[in-house]
Amino acid sequence: GSTYSSKVFRVTFLTLAVSVAVPLLGVTVLLDCPIDPQPISLKEPPLLTGVLEPNTKLRKAERLWENQLVGPESIVNIGDVLFTGTADGKIIKIEDGEIQTIARIGHGPCGECREDEPACGRPLGMRVGPNNTLFVADAYYGLYEVDPDTGETKMLVSTKTLIEGQKLSFVNDLTVTRDGRKIYFTDSSSKWQRQDYLFLVMEATDDGLLEYDTVTKEVKVLMVGLRFPNGVQLSPAEDFVLVQETTMARIRRRVYYVSGLMKGGADMFVENMPGLPDNIRLSSSGGYWVAMAVVRPNPGFSLLDFLSEKPWIKRMIFKLLSQETVTKFVPKYSLVVELSETGSYKRSFHDPSGVRVAYVSEAHEHNGHLYLGSFRSPYIGRLDLQHV
Repeated sequence: GSTYSSKVFRVTFLTLAVSVAVPLLGVTVLLDCPIDPQPISLKEPPLLTGVLEPNTKLRKAERLWENQLVGPESIVNIGDVLFTGTADGKIIKIEDGEIQTIARIGHGPCGECREDEPACGRPLGMRVGPNNTLFVADAYYGLYEVDPDTGETKMLVSTKTLIEGQKLSFVNDLTVTRDGRKIYFTDSSSKWQRQDYLFLVMEATDDGLLEYDTVTKEVKVLMVGLRFPNGVQLSPAEDFVLVQETTMARIRRRVYYVSGLMKGGADMFVENMPGLPDNIRLSSSGGYWVAMAVVRPNPGFSLLDFLSEKPWIKRMIFKLLSQETVTKFVPKYSLVVELSETGSYKRSFHDPSGVRVAYVSEAHEHNGHLYLGSFRSPYIGRLDLQHV
């Protein structure tokens, strides 16, 4: 009797499995996939030991202006006045604790929906120029100069302009020379817009680093072949520019002669990082702060690493699931590292599972504090560097 029933069970189970698998297979074959992923080769992630040893130091951060702003990606200050750009397209000034909207590059209606972004605009990288003017990279509109007092905006580079035959679809971060003459900026993708950044990470297509000359108004492409070029930072001596390559978990360097002539050399500054780097900013010790909202745990399981050489799995995932759904499978983990001027790790601040500060996009140092930007959270984090 028992042999018969186990046989029946096996047959029933197989019939059920086949009846589920066959339509599923049919569906995945027939469905269009929005991305055409390329296999990429990542090294095994670095061990989280020594300076990178997990801790809970980021949990000491306080949340400022909670629920009064959303997604303050990049933060700058003029004196003690803070400026940031938010997910609903605003450029915001915070003075004496008071929040004021000074400008908006796009036009409404603006909510927090992905669908609103292209019209509304999304200010990402932000810098202060020599005359206390703000330079802003808007993901959808391009490169802008904003007067911090009047809120007047002036377009410098429009995403409607083709640069060497390529369109700018995802203007991301910028860094400005001290004299304000040159702006180096990243276009994370000529194909995907910011609202589809997950497609960009998963597809691993490449784009570039550009240079805008504020005097001649010319735009030049400085580097190509970067997979998700993101944060950019000039060195303190301005003899090279660093660019974060998010999908490859590394930082590339573009070198100049000190005389100002372009050497044209590009090399690796930091390879195989413990997470996906977003923005990079100077630290007061002469090094750099790098923010990461996704880590590659080792020991542990890194989804990104697992999928990197398996484009067929990526295709299947994106045939069946939306970007929002896939995002839910990525563990929240905030990590900020300080690099020395040569790119070695000096210290690291962690918030495992993003309890206190989530989706950290930038670490901006000002007056002994680290201000933590975020591309999704409704607050700015602030960490007292004397007490971590």
